[in-house]
Amino acid sequence: MSLTELKRDLRFAAQIVGRHPFQVLVQVTNRCNLTCGFCDFWPNGAHPREELKTEDFQRLADQLAELGTFLISIEGGEPFVRQDLVEIVRAFAKHHVPLLYTNGWFATEEKVKALFDAGLAQVGVSIDYPEAERHDAKRGLKGCTERAWRAVDLFREHAPHGSRQVHVMTVLMHDNQHALEGLLRQSAAHDVGHCLTLLSTMGFRRGKEVTDKVPDVALSQELLGQWKRYPHFRMFRDYLAGIDHFLGDRSKLPVCRAGTQSFNVDHLGNVSPCIEKINRRFGNVRDEPLKAILERMKDLEEVRGCQDCWTLCRGFNQSLGQGGTLKGWLDLGGRMKSS
Repeated sequence: MSLTELKRDLRFAAQIVGRHPFQVLVQVTNRCNLTCGFCDFWPNGAHPREELKTEDFQRLADQLAELGTFLISIEGGEPFVRQDLVEIVRAFAKHHVPLLYTNGWFATEEKVKALFDAGLAQVGVSIDYPEAERHDAKRGLKGCTERAWRAVDLFREHAPHGSRQVHVMTVLMHDNQHALEGLLRQSAAHDVGHCLTLLSTMGFRRGKEVTDKVPDVALSQELLGQWKRYPHFRMFRDYLAGIDHFLGDRSKLPVCRAGTQSFNVDHLGNVSPCIEKINRRFGNVRDEPLKAILERMKDLEEVRGCQDCWTLCRGFNQSLGQGGTLKGWLDLGGRMKSS
């Protein structure tokens, strides 16, 4: 680990210990080349001239730096459709910890090298099934599985810390609820990490296709067993344990901290408590300082009582929010460490 990375990680840790906001999801575009049934972002893309510009992201990164060091999840749509993606990553990497989520289709050796040179800390490539036919069908484009695994290998090859900075991201849903073991074997063979997020069906742009449903059986014990067997399964154990509560008795889940320790900024600059409630806008970063927007969003009761999702972004927040749990810190500093 370089001295720069060490200083950044210490600032991020201090942000968590101090119980300050520490996580931001940023949709840099809604545009995408795939047509996943569980996502309603791609049918609602904006023209590039309407999206935030490079300088908007630079200004956002600077305003965030005034508040501390943040984990920045750069998402879409498909972020690679942005011609300025490298500069967006560079803007956030100056003071923060940027993560990128992609379907891998547009990844090339040149772009991958440039992203890591710009300061990308971690990348997740979406793959939902061990069988290419099933993943291609779900994502609506033949050949996307092959392109995704090729992207995985490219990212691993050029990451400064190799496999520690690359993982496969799987959306856990009803029709792949017992398929994770096969995927874990594949990601292990490619020498990268593996993460999952439970399907969300109740958000503003979620659940538009009835065939996409959450699992209908208890899975936490199965997943925790896989966590023990596969060291590259980089997940918070608290998150895996909470999946059964979400699928069963949601009253056992902790209070959601969206809007207080995490928030969302969409491709147009609108700020909302989380990606599931992007229609609940509290302001736009083009119009006013971020700090003023966050002040209005603080202690939002309608979010604190919400149990509509158990996605990984919430799991990260729950494991490290309010100073974090001991188990959460052990997982973050252990198998989830990217450098």
